[in-house]
Amino acid sequence: MSRFFIFNLFISSVASQAWRQFSFKTGASVTIPCHYDRTYIQHKKYWCYGTTFSSCKIQAYANETQGKVTVTDNPAESLFTVTMNNLQTENTGMYWCAVKIGGIFDPDVKEDFYITVNSDPDLSVLESRVSGEEGGSVTVQCLYSAAYQNTQKKWCRFNDRLCTFRSTDTSQNSAVQVSDDGRRSFSVQMSRLKKSDAGWYWCSAGDLQVPVHISVCAEAPVTDSSDSSSKEPTKPVQFCIAHN
Repeated sequence: MSRFFIFNLFISSVASQAWRQFSFKTGASVTIPCHYDRTYIQHKKYWCYGTTFSSCKIQAYANETQGKVTVTDNPAESLFTVTMNNLQTENTGMYWCAVKIGGIFDPDVKEDFYITVNSDPDLSVLESRVSGEEGGSVTVQCLYSAAYQNTQKKWCRFNDRLCTFRSTDTSQNSAVQVSDDGRRSFSVQMSRLKKSDAGWYWCSAGDLQVPVHISVCAEAPVTDSSDSSSKEPTKPVQFCIAHN
């Protein structure tokens, strides 16, 4: 019993040190974005697993798939994404987004994440990828457990880490509204969508986060070369601005 207790204390301590802490459902497939400075566009990126960075095991490099892990570089957005498929409880632990710098005196650039996988996660979202029309709105539903009932709820933009907190302000002036129904879910509504709103966000409760991707669709006119006598109106084609 004492060994188990000490082990739990160690894991809790490791998790509390991580910049981001994720809670995912067993069997889920998830995508996590990792940002890097544009200085490192030509450098090799990778995803690593281990309690300490010095001893972590590389899961996959950018633009390759190893087992259940796929890493995809998006240099235009200065980020790479990590997709982990069919998560199991044994996947719980510390992970690292890393950019290889090389050299003894030039350590790799890194950011740590602690991931917990169980059948009933403390924080989740109904949809991790949501799309809306330019000028329209989208709603993201975030679900939390009873343990996070009284924690702070917020919605954060990934690339600049700016957050919108739960507010009692009922005005609709803000383009982003975060409201908690007090029944283990809170919603985020983004209105008056612009192309620049596309990208990665965090749904957050207390010390937990879940990544959410927003795509913004626009309507593009289509030139109809068919017979003008046709009674069928030409329908606009939708295309989405998506930052993967």
